[in-house]
Amino acid sequence: MRLVITLFVLLALAQGQSTTERSAGPETTPAPTTRTSLLRELNSSLQQVVAKVSPAVVQIFVTGYGPIESHGHTDTAHIVRQHAIGAGVIVDPDGYIMTNAHVVEGAQRVRVIVPLSTSTSEFGLQPIHSQQIYDAKVVGRHKQADLALLKIEAKSLPAIRLREFVPVRQGELVFAIGSPEGLRNTVTMGVVSSVARQTELDDPMFYIQTDAPLNPGNSGGALVDIDGNLVGINTLMLSQGGGSEGLGFAIPAAIVKFDYESLRKYGHVQRVAFGARGQSITPTLAAGLGLSRSWGVIISNVAAGGFAHIGGIQVGDIVLAVDSRRIDDFPSFINALYLHHPGEVLRINVLRGAKEVSVVVPVMVHHDKIESLADIPDLQRTLIAELGIFVADIDGKLQHLLHGDDDDSGVLVVADTGSANSIDTGVETGDIIRAINRVPLQSVSQLQATVRQLKPGEPVVLQVERSGKLQYLPFEMD
Repeated sequence: MRLVITLFVLLALAQGQSTTERSAGPETTPAPTTRTSLLRELNSSLQQVVAKVSPAVVQIFVTGYGPIESHGHTDTAHIVRQHAIGAGVIVDPDGYIMTNAHVVEGAQRVRVIVPLSTSTSEFGLQPIHSQQIYDAKVVGRHKQADLALLKIEAKSLPAIRLREFVPVRQGELVFAIGSPEGLRNTVTMGVVSSVARQTELDDPMFYIQTDAPLNPGNSGGALVDIDGNLVGINTLMLSQGGGSEGLGFAIPAAIVKFDYESLRKYGHVQRVAFGARGQSITPTLAAGLGLSRSWGVIISNVAAGGFAHIGGIQVGDIVLAVDSRRIDDFPSFINALYLHHPGEVLRINVLRGAKEVSVVVPVMVHHDKIESLADIPDLQRTLIAELGIFVADIDGKLQHLLHGDDDDSGVLVVADTGSANSIDTGVETGDIIRAINRVPLQSVSQLQATVRQLKPGEPVVLQVERSGKLQYLPFEMD
């Protein structure tokens, strides 16, 4: 298949060369038979790929109840019966299907249309009797990854096997198969625009970006390569007008495989944690902390007594590799952590100053901890005008309300000014500012004095604690 495409490109180059030669010599006639033969071979190869994977991509009908917007003058919510259409990928011949979690959100009934034959009429229509409708059960969902596993009672179904690892490269030819606008088994073609794209900086999820046209209804469908391997599950698109603009995103096959195994075994995905938090290194953060590199991932928080702490991870460590896989950016770091089950270990190489250090850290099941900060109306608010925030010293009362520990360092952000002229620092109400440019903070007055000494354009890095975890917030003074 790859040979065919290479020949096709070489043919195009040869045509350009023959055109140049004709201008200097007698006119020659190209060989139309050879060109047509190559085009037919390419066309046949593409058709074979589509014929191989199309039967494993199903259409999903979801019926449920949900709210609609009220156009009256009251705030009364109206709950109505709703219908949605998406796609799914058969990943096991015994009836297991992966799709997007948002496709089956709020579902009361889920039905799956499975093609029984790929034969079509002379007009390209597939006869009704060549498809089978099944009721499906939602085995489990993972909202963070936007993946769900369905089960239908069927055997010997065509399936796209989830492989251990299929390398994906930028510029690679891919096919998107789904049901855009309800048009079942629609195929579009494009290339991989990016192999690891985040929709937001430091978002724990990353996607494979493609320019293969995606539209509503493609959600949950397959993105495959020229060998029929699953590249990812199509999940979202970015669009100004609601239609395809060549900005489609798919969940990588490695994450699909990991979630499938967890959902099938447990009914949910066991999120893992290793007791530390990393974030992207930006040029401003690197300049403010005096780092040796302006890219990669830095450890911004280590939970006291956690596995990372016990293993030797320290705040300020720059992650070089996880399990011998080089870490160049935040998506690769998250991917390395994500694809581990509880009880496994991480072998992490970090740069600490000028020295490379290797540590071994077990991963554990992650438990969400909801923390809240009570409103304290009698706080003496102090303005840091340059940063657009009000802060307060952490006294005994605040210390008890925040965490109940013995750490009274730092200042608490109690409000922001809402001024459009203030610097975008990334600080949020409830944050505790622990340090500024590596200097620990003990009081509001110390923060005020430090900020007053900063010059326009000077890099600043705040170390803040948010929801019990430390992180760096880099910016430049205006």
